[in-house]
Amino acid sequence: MTDTHAHRTAASRYLRPSIVPMIAWLFLLPLTQGCGLIFDAVHQVYPVTINEMDKICRRQQVQVGMAVEPFRPFVFPAVWTDEGARVTGLDTELVRAVSDALTIHCGTPVVPALHLVRFRDLFLLLNEGQLDFFVSAVAAGTPSPGRSGFAYSTPYFSQGGIGAIATRPEVIDLLQTRVRTAGRSTPREQLLSGLTVAVQDSTAAHLYAEAKIHAAGVLVCDSLPAAFEHAAAGLSPPIDVIIGAHPVLNFMVHTTRRDWQLLAKDEHTPLWFTLADYAVVMAEESYTLRWFINDVIFHLHESGRLEQMRHRWIDETYAYPRRASAEGLPFDVQKMPAHYAQGTCRAASPH
Repeated sequence: MTDTHAHRTAASRYLRPSIVPMIAWLFLLPLTQGCGLIFDAVHQVYPVTINEMDKICRRQQVQVGMAVEPFRPFVFPAVWTDEGARVTGLDTELVRAVSDALTIHCGTPVVPALHLVRFRDLFLLLNEGQLDFFVSAVAAGTPSPGRSGFAYSTPYFSQGGIGAIATRPEVIDLLQTRVRTAGRSTPREQLLSGLTVAVQDSTAAHLYAEAKIHAAGVLVCDSLPAAFEHAAAGLSPPIDVIIGAHPVLNFMVHTTRRDWQLLAKDEHTPLWFTLADYAVVMAEESYTLRWFINDVIFHLHESGRLEQMRHRWIDETYAYPRRASAEGLPFDVQKMPAHYAQGTCRAASPH
C-alpha cells in the first residue's frame, strides 16, 4: 500500500462518522420544508440539551420574579431604606434560602436578581425566558388555559385557598344567613348571587370568578389596595365582597384592614371557596431547577425552618419596614414608580 493510499484510507475512516449524519440531514431536508419539521429533524440528529442550573451558575445570578402588588405577609409593599429599595415577606425569605442553596451548589456566590412587576405579567416574563422562577403566594394547579406550560414546585405553604371579606353590616348579615340556610350540596359560589364581587386581576380568585361566578357582578381590580380604595370612595358599583387568597385576607383584616371582616361558616370554621397550596412557579421544561427547589423546600421542612418561617411572618407582631431594612431583597429602583400605581377596578368582561 502506498503512502498516498494509506493517507486516503485513514482520512476516509476519520471523516465517515461525521459524514453519515450530514448525509442523513441532506436527505431529510427536502422532506421537512414547508412542514414545520426542520427543527425537529435537527433535534433528532443533534439533540439540544440545556441545563438551567449550569446557566444560573455561569451568570452567578438567579432571575426571580415577584409581584409589585402586596400580598401580605408573603410580599409586603416595597420600601426605601438606607441601603436602597427593598422588599420583604415570607416569599423573600424563601428566595434567599434558594439563592443560598444555589451558592453552595455552584461553588460561587449566586445572588437573586429581583424583578418586581405586576402579578399578571409574571407568567408572561417567565414564558419569555426572562425569569428562572417566581413567587407571590401563587396557588399551584389553578385550572386555566393561561396557566398551561408552567410547572410548580413542592408546596411551601398549605391552606392557601380562596376566602372572602366584607365590610358593610347588611352584606355580612345576608351572607351569614345564606351560609346557615345553604344545604351541603349548594355550590359555594351561589352564596354570592346578586352581589358585586371584587377580585385581583389574573389571580386564582379572578380565574375562579371567570369559571364559577355567573349570578353576581364581578369587578376586576389591578390590586387589593385598589379594591379597598374603590370601596372606601363609594364608587359605583359598590363592592359587596372581596374574594382572594385566604391567608392574605385573614392577615389584612387582623392588621391593616380591621374595618373588614373575614367571612366564616361559624366561629371556628373559615368560609372557603377553594383549597390550594402555594408553590414556586417555573417553566415546564425546567426539570433540573424544579428538582433543586423541591430539595430546598424539603430540607426547610425537615429542619423545621419552614414552620419557623410561617410562624415568623404570619403569627408574630412586627414592623415590616424594619425587617425590610434588615433582611429585605434589593430590586431595580426603576420599578418603584409602578409600585405606587395601585390601579383601579373595572367590570369584568362578559363570559
